[in-house]
Amino acid sequence: MRFRSIVLATILATGLTTALGPSLTYAQDAARPSAGSREGVLKLLPADAVTEHEITLDGRKLAYTATAGTLDMFGQDGAQTAAIFYTAYVKKDGGANRPLTFAFNGGPGAASAFLHLGLVGPRIVDFGPKGDDGAEARLVDNPNSWLDFTDLVLIDPVGTGWSRTVKPDDATKYYNVNADAESVAKAIALYVTHNNRASSPKYLLGESYGGFRAAKVASALKDTQGIIISGAVMLSPLLEGQLMFGADEFALGAALELPSLAAAAMDRRKAFDETKQREAERFALGDYLTTLAGAAPTGDAAKAFYSKLADMTGIPEDVVEKNRGFLGNAFAKEIGKSDGLVASPYDAAFTTPDAFPETADARGDDAILDGFTRAYGGAFADYARNELGFKTEMTYSLLDSDINRQWEWGRRGGGSRLQASVTGDIRQFLAAVPSFRLLIAHGYSDLVTPYGVSRYVVDHLPASLAANRVGLKVYQGGHMFYTRSDQGALFTRDAKAFYAANAPVTPGD
Repeated sequence: MRFRSIVLATILATGLTTALGPSLTYAQDAARPSAGSREGVLKLLPADAVTEHEITLDGRKLAYTATAGTLDMFGQDGAQTAAIFYTAYVKKDGGANRPLTFAFNGGPGAASAFLHLGLVGPRIVDFGPKGDDGAEARLVDNPNSWLDFTDLVLIDPVGTGWSRTVKPDDATKYYNVNADAESVAKAIALYVTHNNRASSPKYLLGESYGGFRAAKVASALKDTQGIIISGAVMLSPLLEGQLMFGADEFALGAALELPSLAAAAMDRRKAFDETKQREAERFALGDYLTTLAGAAPTGDAAKAFYSKLADMTGIPEDVVEKNRGFLGNAFAKEIGKSDGLVASPYDAAFTTPDAFPETADARGDDAILDGFTRAYGGAFADYARNELGFKTEMTYSLLDSDINRQWEWGRRGGGSRLQASVTGDIRQFLAAVPSFRLLIAHGYSDLVTPYGVSRYVVDHLPASLAANRVGLKVYQGGHMFYTRSDQGALFTRDAKAFYAANAPVTPGD
């Protein structure tokens, strides 16, 4: 999830195509290896656990079946290569035609517990009265579970959660764009086949890099598995690396980031105003963009420009001027410096005491990614064991920074995150599948994946593809805006409308 320091790539040149591509096979159910017959670390994985539950949603009782288990991956030689952990929630008597959503987080290297226990699942983590204390984390029923309108399958890609390869050294074969997408697509196909869900409308939900992954998985499902999805929801997605990662060097990237800084400044004052936010967006793509693109302003023009930015963002004017208006690297230490606070790029409105106030650069753990949200890992491990009946001694890997560092972004180990792009994938899928619809959701004050980048992408889609099929919604909060319970509820309401066949979204809404 930390896009300021991630790495990715496509399928490796040798061997991996046969291990992960269309030829990947799954043993017949009768031939599936038992937990005791598996090799390596996979011996620690128990048999699938199936339990029955009930939840009250909007005053109605909803009975559902939960399955915590694994999907086994095999190579051309018939030997097992990996096991992918998943958790499925299926409404009792919901029927084979009920919508079915496959969800995953990003990273790369993040397990699905963030979305699972933060947004869509029937159980959710409560972080205490202020919503930001992992030490107070406890599981409660989720009154806004997406199980209300879709069955759910939460997937942990290889290396995350309890998903592992048989041979430890083989894990890196999955740490690239194409191999990752193909393995997740294969896991989805296996679930669909084993549970007779071919007739269900199928959706993808991906957060952060998971939004990028969703576009790649949609194509892989179509091209290698013969499965066409009905829609996708991308939450705080990475869509265009060149627009996102160049915000500290290039004028357009900075302009697409500025509205998030403005929103965070208002949010910190508890004075968020939609009208002022629209003004900030117009300024960002107007005077701000043209000023940054040209020579540095001087005299009175410079004074007026830097003063306006300081007022808009809360960053001291001398710091704004020193950085010539490029503020992505300056905000974390500067917006709360006088009070000894540091901000998080995951929510620029979220500040905590600075552990290293004597240093000029942001240093140490991030207060959100490395702070209270880490409790999702322990909460899920306990939940799986004691409520879902999936008991294993294997450590649940919530967020693996090593995967992040090893990730390959381009072909044959080349490329960089600046080249990461799924705009073309989105265009081609919209053109190929007339019924496909896409909903993109962001938090206003997210500087990891600023909403301005997604708005730019949506605004530049051909109307012939996007009209009434692609929508963008923005909420108060940051990268994981759903940790604010009221915003999570609003997003769930909008998602429910998106799933309803008679409620298409509006472009750029």
